Amino acid sequence: MTFWILAPVMVLAALGILFVRKAVHAALLLAVVMISLAMLYAVLDAPFLFAVQIIVYTGAILMLFLFVVMLVGVDASDSVVETIRGQRLLATVGGLLLGLVLVVGLSQLALGTVVGLDDANKGGNVPAVADILFSRYVFAFETTSALLITAAVGAMVLAHRERLVPKPTQAMLADQRVRDYAEHGLHLGALPPPGVYARHNAVDTPALLPDGTPAEASVSRVLAARGTVRSAPAMADDVQGVERQLAGDQPVNRVDDEPEGDRS
Repeated sequence: MTFWILAPVMVLAALGILFVRKAVHAALLLAVVMISLAMLYAVLDAPFLFAVQIIVYTGAILMLFLFVVMLVGVDASDSVVETIRGQRLLATVGGLLLGLVLVVGLSQLALGTVVGLDDANKGGNVPAVADILFSRYVFAFETTSALLITAAVGAMVLAHRERLVPKPTQAMLADQRVRDYAEHGLHLGALPPPGVYARHNAVDTPALLPDGTPAEASVSRVLAARGTVRSAPAMADDVQGVERQLAGDQPVNRVDDEPEGDRS
């Protein structure tokens, strides 16, 4: 019963990995396939494979893939750019050939007498798996571990990038700021933080320059695009009203109560 419920879910999730556009969604669908496979191991009385599937593959490797994709980010437009000419045609031909090999191999497969789970797990599932791994298949097991270590070291070597230019020092950065100011008129010093010379320290309140004009660079461009930037000059005009508010003569008027037309 469990197989007939999980098998369609695994097939649909596997097809979704091939057709979804976002890498994060593909990783989540892969998690569905791995967890369903672990449940099948549990139904077949294989607790060791069930634990390995959950802890190692789903809990460690897949989550590592997912977090890397979420942190680094993969743009959907990058997947349609061919870095190697003709790679789609080669991938299609290679996939068809691989499918043909699998079909031919499975058609010539001969199965022996089916061994029951009781005989396979005689003495316990974990001891039986350990006896097979470290006796009959010890060479293949150690070779696989060596290949995995080699792949990990190779990935680190490929990901390493030599620095092409020396690391800039503070003096070099200061010289670059002066050159940018002389050539392009960029701001020489640090950008003003929100609330400098203003009467509010919110991030959506622009700073005021010494002449009273708002500094647009002190507010995030996201807030400016959303139109949620407060009007700092309007807040700074009513000085006497602010003084009366501080003295407790009248209740404090919230800036949020200002009409939309008064906000910049």
